[in-house]
Amino acid sequence: MKPLTLMARASLFFFQRRIRFENDAVGKLFCEFEEDDYEVFRKVILDPKGDQPKKPGAVFRVTFIFARFNIPTNKKLSLLPIPFIIGQPGFRSKTWMIGKKTGTFQGLYEWDTVESAKDYWNSFPMRLMKRRSVPKSLHYEIRST
Repeated sequence: MKPLTLMARASLFFFQRRIRFENDAVGKLFCEFEEDDYEVFRKVILDPKGDQPKKPGAVFRVTFIFARFNIPTNKKLSLLPIPFIIGQPGFRSKTWMIGKKTGTFQGLYEWDTVESAKDYWNSFPMRLMKRRSVPKSLHYEIRST
């Protein structure tokens, strides 16, 4: 989808009061992956509407290192693509994390379907992330839930 369409969809979700930030998650450690312990610094949820599955059908996990700026600056800059992420078809949630040992950023996304998660890899916000990451540092995986 084009960036203006994504912004329009995100605006609609905002006015429908379907977007919420989960502050309880911030500061918690996420230790599912062996390479590092990740600390959550933000989580956004898009409440599903009636025609969506009750539970997400896929998880998209991405890890990478930013090529420019320090960690605090990149945490702030990571606010900018939120409307473009939320506007993606099938989006359910994203959790932003930082590796305690490595400084690696990790995003954990929930999607309605595996197909929606696969489509995200070639989306506008992912193209931005690919340009901002250190070459060969970006890795992703998709799992059905």
